[in-house]
Amino acid sequence: MSCAPAGQFEAVAHAASVKPVAKAARPQPPADLLNAVEGLGQSFKGEVGISVRDLDEGWTVAFNAERLLPQQSVSKLWVAIAVMDAVDHGKLSLSDPVTVRKSDLTVFHDPIRPLVTKAGYRTTIGKLLELAMTHSANSCNDILLWKVGGPQAIRAMLKRKGIDDVGFGPGEGNLQAKTAGLKWRPEWAGGWSFLQARAAMPFAARNRALKRYLAAPYDGASANGVTLGLIRLKKGKLLSDHSTRHLLDLMHACKTGPQRLRSGLRQGWSLAHKTGTGQELGNLATGYNDVGILVSPDGHRYAVAVMIASTRLPIPARMRLMGDITRAIIRTN
Repeated sequence: MSCAPAGQFEAVAHAASVKPVAKAARPQPPADLLNAVEGLGQSFKGEVGISVRDLDEGWTVAFNAERLLPQQSVSKLWVAIAVMDAVDHGKLSLSDPVTVRKSDLTVFHDPIRPLVTKAGYRTTIGKLLELAMTHSANSCNDILLWKVGGPQAIRAMLKRKGIDDVGFGPGEGNLQAKTAGLKWRPEWAGGWSFLQARAAMPFAARNRALKRYLAAPYDGASANGVTLGLIRLKKGKLLSDHSTRHLLDLMHACKTGPQRLRSGLRQGWSLAHKTGTGQELGNLATGYNDVGILVSPDGHRYAVAVMIASTRLPIPARMRLMGDITRAIIRTN
């Protein structure tokens, strides 16, 4: 019979008596919310991506949330982050003066257009940012885009700040022209000439162009990628505390899409959000979106993205889906 060397038995006995430390259970999303999101996504007549991330517990509920879908004006959020990042680094100030010229105008929704005279319109970086985020003003956003270095600068910023699966398009005029099967012309600034050129196109040509866009959106992002960016913004990982608060305040003041995600709110809940709306052809609607930060009365936080890539359903049905997602989150909070 052999004996273990002195001290060896004690070491073995001690090791055998130590129990493995159980890993903390990963927080799981509410089953009712999982079922609701899956059911709403499956029953919706069209392609939709849905992502709900709990900022405080760390879980995610998603439906078709990895595919790149059209962002449209949701992408103004990334321009706004780049602007506030430039402010944080002393490269821009919200009080910097800007003169908007007619050549700066783009297409579609543009509340600044009537203000631009032959002499231009004098404003500031901060006012342009406010109009871009609260009224989704296209020309204001495009001016800011070029102030921070253009599309390549936004893409570099997204990569640098770890916002994955979010792309950025070529700027408003170029994006909308390409989506319609056209090439942007400077003389279309202001929009009316662009609308005439688009209306003159054969339906088949526009249809081919729109199908190309939906198959591989030039401004594509996944719903999960968008909510990741929203989480990083809300947690203060993208901007200074002051800039984070300023941008979220603008998102709280958003005037567009009051019957989208916001339609499902209950008393005491708040939403800081950004909408997006794409082109339509016949009864086909594209890029109908709303994304934001939802906060409960007790401070619980959720990042939400509902991105309707394409559908033939009317506007009320699209808005109802978004409100239903908000209602589902609130029911299971």
